[in-house]
Amino acid sequence: MPRAITLFTGQWADLPFEEVCALAASWGYDGLEIACSGDHFDVARAAADRSYVDERRRVLDRHGLQVFAISNHLTGQAVCDSPIDFRHKAILPARVWGDGEAEAVRQRAAAELKDTARAARALGVDTVVGFTGSSIWPYLAMFPPVPASVIEEGYADFARRWNPILDVFDEQGVRFAHEVHPGEIAYDYWSTVAALEAVEHREAFGLNWDPSHMVWQDIDPVGFLWDFRDRIYHVDCKDTRMRVGNGRNGRLSSHLPWADPRRGWDFVSTGHGDVPWEDCFRTLTAIGYTGPISIEWEDAGMDRLVGAAEAVRFVRSLTFDPPAAAFDAAFSTPER
Repeated sequence: MPRAITLFTGQWADLPFEEVCALAASWGYDGLEIACSGDHFDVARAAADRSYVDERRRVLDRHGLQVFAISNHLTGQAVCDSPIDFRHKAILPARVWGDGEAEAVRQRAAAELKDTARAARALGVDTVVGFTGSSIWPYLAMFPPVPASVIEEGYADFARRWNPILDVFDEQGVRFAHEVHPGEIAYDYWSTVAALEAVEHREAFGLNWDPSHMVWQDIDPVGFLWDFRDRIYHVDCKDTRMRVGNGRNGRLSSHLPWADPRRGWDFVSTGHGDVPWEDCFRTLTAIGYTGPISIEWEDAGMDRLVGAAEAVRFVRSLTFDPPAAAFDAAFSTPER
C-alpha cells in the first residue's frame, strides 16, 4: 500500500484541533502529525489522564484520521539552548517557562520531554519528532574566535541533557526523531555525525528528514537519506526555493521577513521549489522507509487553505508502491 500522508499541525495551532481534523480529512490526508501546542495535544494531561487520550482518539476517529507521530519541537528547543530568553517565553507552555530562570527552564523542558515519551505511548505511537536546542549555535560564525573545546563541550552538554530523556524513551518503547535544522545541535551533515556520536548512536535517537533546510545549506537531501538510512525515523515534506544569484540575495537572508523578495531563499508549497522530490521518494523506497510522509505546510506567499490541499495532491502522486510490493499485489491469489 502507498505510504500514509499526514499533515503536521504545528502551523495550524491557532485553530482548534477538531477544526484542523476536519480540514485535513476534507483535503484527503490520511492522518496527522500532532503538534504539542495550541489545544492539539497536551502531553502533561496525556501522560496522566487516559480519558484525555481517549478523547483525542475519538476526534481523530470521527474524521477518519490516523496518527503515527506527535511533535514537541518547541519544548525540545529549550532543553539545550543558551541563552534562554524572551523568544522561549513566547513558545513554551507557562508551566515550562515558570519564572524564566534559565537552568530551571531547561530542567522543566527536559521533564516535559520525558512526559512526551509517556504521552506518545499512551496515544499508541512510537515516534516523537522535535528539536534539541543547542548551546553552541550562537557560535556558528566562529568569530570572535571560538576554541574547539567550546564546541566539544556543546556536544557533551547535549549528551548529558538528552541521555536521561532518551532513557525514558527507551522505557516507553518510543523513538525521538530529531529534525535536522538550523538552531539545533544537528543542523547539517557533519553536525549530525557529531550529534549521533555524542549519544553513542543509541537507537532511541534518530532523525526526522526534512529536505527544505538542507537545500539552502547546499546539503544533498538524497545523499543524506542514504548515508543516514538506519536513522530515518520520520519524514517531513517542506519545500524551499532559492533566490540567490543576483549578487544581493544571500543565503543568510539578511534578517528580512519571510516572502520578502530580497531574501536568498524562502519556503514554498511542496512541489514549487528546488527539492528533488522524485529522487528523494525513490531513495526513501530504496532504503526501506515505510513510515508516514508528513507535510509541513509553510509558504508565506500562499494562502494555507489552498497550499495544504495542493501539497497533499502533489505528494500523493509520488507515493507509489515499491516495485516488489506492486508486483506481489498484482499477482497475489486472494484467500478463499
